[in-house]
Order: sequence, then structure tokens, then C-alpha cells
Amino acid sequence: MKPLDRTTAAEYAACFKALADPSRVQLVELLARHGEPMGVGEIVEVMGLAQSTVSQHLKILLDVRFVLAERHGNARRYRINARCIEYFPSAADVVMGKPAPTSAMGCE
Repeated sequence: MKPLDRTTAAEYAACFKALADPSRVQLVELLARHGEPMGVGEIVEVMGLAQSTVSQHLKILLDVRFVLAERHGNARRYRINARCIEYFPSAADVVMGKPAPTSAMGCE
């Protein structure tokens, strides 16, 4: 039996690492539950964190595509990447030894 290929393992590790902070988990959950794009100010208000902290967390989540940014004039609004959220449980299953799904996975 062969281990998971290195590229896929690295992709999964990046996703898990992005969620390794409780504030980022809260941020993903907030955006997923909210259902509509939110501005940084709105997120700051709800989460009670400094704007710079929220921005830093958003950057990490953007890098792995858990979150997507949309331009609205001079501002950016952030929303959950539904495709990535659908993919993540499959990544956890694969890492725990369950068969990989037959469809392509990823957070594009």
C-alpha cells in the first residue's frame, strides 16, 4: 500500500494548517453561516478582534482559498468558498484512511 502522493499531502497540510488557529476556524464558520460577503469592518465588529488581526487571518484563508475576496468599489468583501468547504471533509477522510473520492478535489 502506497502513501498519499506528496503533492496532495502538501495541499491537505496547507488546508489543515490554515485552520490551526481558533480565530480562523471562527472566521470560516462566520462566513459560512452568514452566507453573504462581509467587509473587514463587519467581521471585526462581530469577532471583536483588531482589524489588523482579522486582515492577517483573511490573508491566510485566502491563500488556501477557504475564503474568496470580491471588489466593491475601494473595499473588498469576503465570502466563503463553497467548493473548498465541500472538499475539506473529503481531505480529512482521506488523511484518516478512507478511500479518496473519484471526483476531482480542490479549492479552485
